[in-house]
Amino acid sequence: MKTLFLLILFAFIFSACIPTAIAITPEVVSVYSTAAAQPWLSELYDCAGTATVISRVDDPSAAAIVLHVGEPDTLSSPAYQIDTEEILVVTQRQSPLQNLSLEEARALFAGRGDPSLQVWVYASGSDVQDVFNSLVMHGQNVSPSARLAVDPQQMADTLINEPNTVGILPRHWKVGDSREIFPVGTIPVLAITADEPQGVVGQLIACLQK
Repeated sequence: MKTLFLLILFAFIFSACIPTAIAITPEVVSVYSTAAAQPWLSELYDCAGTATVISRVDDPSAAAIVLHVGEPDTLSSPAYQIDTEEILVVTQRQSPLQNLSLEEARALFAGRGDPSLQVWVYASGSDVQDVFNSLVMHGQNVSPSARLAVDPQQMADTLINEPNTVGILPRHWKVGDSREIFPVGTIPVLAITADEPQGVVGQLIACLQK
């Protein structure tokens, strides 16, 4: 009995000497991504691992990091290039439309092309549409008869499945049997922060730049 008591006492003293593990709470980083920049959102999750929680927000002004394709019209906060993206004019595979010049692409999206072709664009103010307007339209308005895609995924699906359609796609979103007919240009993909990035935010951006 005495031996059993000593063993229990020793076990109690030994367990009391073991440091208690300190629970580390992962840091939460709020992130906003445009629809076109979502391929880099998955890379951001990889960079975060288990040490950081990525919290997606719907308001870019509430985000510690904003992922954006191309440079916004007004940029007053720090921005860091994490990759490049190519913007393309793409058509459905069976479309009779062939490779376009800049002038032909501008005329087509302004509504002066083949009336049997259905032109698809994005809402004004979206990053890809802003790039397209700047590099192709040069101040001309997109045809009012153009249809609006809510995001590159819908655009990609339309250009694969709908005959006689033509639209705008980032290279990362071009899949399936669609056909590119005009290279709009290659632009930077940016991680934008409200202030100079510190701590985990700076580490995440550095990881994205590798």
